[in-house]
Amino acid sequence: MNQTKNAIKVLVVGCGNMGASHAQAYHKMEGFEIVGIVSRGKSKEVLNDQLGGGYPLFDDYETALAHSNADAVCISTYPDTHEAFALKALQHGCHVFIEKPLADTVEGSEKVVAAAVKANKKLVVGYILRHHPSWEKFVEIAHTLGKPLVMRMNLNQQSHGAMWDTHRNLMKSLSPIVDCGVHYIDVMCQMTRSKPLRVSAIGARLTNDIPADNYNYGQLQLTFEDGSVGWYEAGWGPMISETAFFIKDVFGPKGAVSILAKDAGAAGKSASVDDHTKTESIKVHHAKINDKNEFIHQDEWIDMKDEPGHQELCDREQAFFLKAIQEEMDLTDHHQDAVNSLRIAFACDEAVRTGKTVEL
Repeated sequence: MNQTKNAIKVLVVGCGNMGASHAQAYHKMEGFEIVGIVSRGKSKEVLNDQLGGGYPLFDDYETALAHSNADAVCISTYPDTHEAFALKALQHGCHVFIEKPLADTVEGSEKVVAAAVKANKKLVVGYILRHHPSWEKFVEIAHTLGKPLVMRMNLNQQSHGAMWDTHRNLMKSLSPIVDCGVHYIDVMCQMTRSKPLRVSAIGARLTNDIPADNYNYGQLQLTFEDGSVGWYEAGWGPMISETAFFIKDVFGPKGAVSILAKDAGAAGKSASVDDHTKTESIKVHHAKINDKNEFIHQDEWIDMKDEPGHQELCDREQAFFLKAIQEEMDLTDHHQDAVNSLRIAFACDEAVRTGKTVEL
């Protein structure tokens, strides 16, 4: 348990996969001190035991805010609580780290950003891929491929057991292409550095075990001003196929770059949170040919075996949060990107529900 002088006192709200990982980061970082763990069920006791015990536990968020004397709040609850929880934290004068999506509506996300600016508090959204050196390399190489780009990505999850419970709860407020799609829409926007113009999308409801107005499979198609196009596909549930569930592939006039996660992409791994960020190796293909139409350069392989695991990525996210607070970083671009990716994701959701292309 850290009690470093001048440490940021943080209240951890939500003890699922991400909340527990962020709590592990706070537990071992000298710059943070956990002053409370909040959840409605038994998960807070389980997490507290994993951390060695001794942290104050709360069933109710508002009670925790009132009694913990927190400087910051980490919100890793279901998306339909994000807006209200973030606004309450900011009203209490706390900095906020919040898991994606920032809110369950675009208007809500804009309201949270405005509240953070007004309160002069730091607001960091959990875009974990932005802290992954392999994904940073993936984006960097995409910038060398020329324009337009063709971007192909998916993350289908054959979920069952506790993960299917989690996914069903998520679908009470969001579809898979919104909840997961914001990550990959953000990546596409980083790769093109171009204005997104329009989206179209398809979706299917493959089970009666989810809300009647939602769907558990979706695919979006995004067109950019520079001519670049991208698609993203996400499906959740015990019926989802594990064939070709892991595709991270980009090509342009000068060649292609692909993430080939041979182990993380193996059968039975689609619902593993630890494997969702793994790259393992990046393949770079050069399109240049000679007068006989033969390739001049061989494909390159970039080995990523020493890449950070899921917990280390969460550690890096919290190191960024700490830096943002201590160095009073300007997070304007961070906020704009978070709201923009969410706006695009919800436009995709609208395209599924209306069957029409949505102009952005």
